[in-house]
Amino acid sequence: MMIARFRQMGTLLGLLLIVLFFTIQLPDTFLTARNLINVSQQISMLAVVAFAMTVVMVMGDFDLSVGSMASLAGIVAAVLFALGYPLWIGVAAALAVGMLGGLLNGLLVAVVGILPFVATLGTLTIFSGLAFFVSGGRTIFGRDIPASFSGFARSGVPLDGIGLTGLKLPFLSISALVVLAITWVLLEQTTYGRRLYAIGGNREAARLAGVQVTRLRSSAFVLTGIGAAIAGLMYASRVASANPTQGAGLMLDAIAAVFLGMTMGKEGEPRVLATLVGVLILGILDNGLTQMNVDSYVREMLIGAIVLVAVATSSYRRSH
Repeated sequence: MMIARFRQMGTLLGLLLIVLFFTIQLPDTFLTARNLINVSQQISMLAVVAFAMTVVMVMGDFDLSVGSMASLAGIVAAVLFALGYPLWIGVAAALAVGMLGGLLNGLLVAVVGILPFVATLGTLTIFSGLAFFVSGGRTIFGRDIPASFSGFARSGVPLDGIGLTGLKLPFLSISALVVLAITWVLLEQTTYGRRLYAIGGNREAARLAGVQVTRLRSSAFVLTGIGAAIAGLMYASRVASANPTQGAGLMLDAIAAVFLGMTMGKEGEPRVLATLVGVLILGILDNGLTQMNVDSYVREMLIGAIVLVAVATSSYRRSH
């Protein structure tokens, strides 16, 4: 019992050790309110994609197209803004792109029966190509991006009331927390979530028990697509621009975050709160290593190593 409990807490302990390491190495800048708020903003897009990825991974599926889908959603919104359409139309169109892209993935996987790796690898390429086609291969920025859209990422809730004068909790961070809450309720507190976990545990047994496996798998991919679109909008708002490749790095980090979280579960199952721990590990590592002027390729190597360790640990726990 104690050994199992230690294994479950190992990832959380790792997070605490990472925080301790950077606190010692960067005593003047790391563990400050300003930097922590900055970290929360930096990880907000990754968090939204990782939470959305958790929805499909509870069924044993995954989605390689989330990064290119985020890029496409941001591009579609920016192009509509440039054409003079109002803010709500650009945002709605981006969300529709995510929904339709997720539906395509769901149909390919759940209805046609293509393996998730193959199906979403194919749609990754399609969405990426569409992003280049729609944008003409250029970055959309400047006057084409409404101030009300880019201003969302620069705004937040003032924290003067809790003694943090001049600081704000960014709306991007709040958005990620809202997505976290919605995903947690959906997966942990509803029949829908329990059925998704049943599919992940034993798909055939779930089907025989009356679970609409095909419909639920398709709907889960739709939710993941919407999450990717939300992240794409957040990213475009934060940098006040959109380009066809800006979401490319989200996919690997999101999968890494979910796998890190899976090491905390008793059965190695994805849990959205555990995914949050994975996101924090990756975000804090990136922030601390950047402050220490560590080259970006070293950070990428670390993330790759983290993925391997997380997958190995999760697989070991499932088999023992």
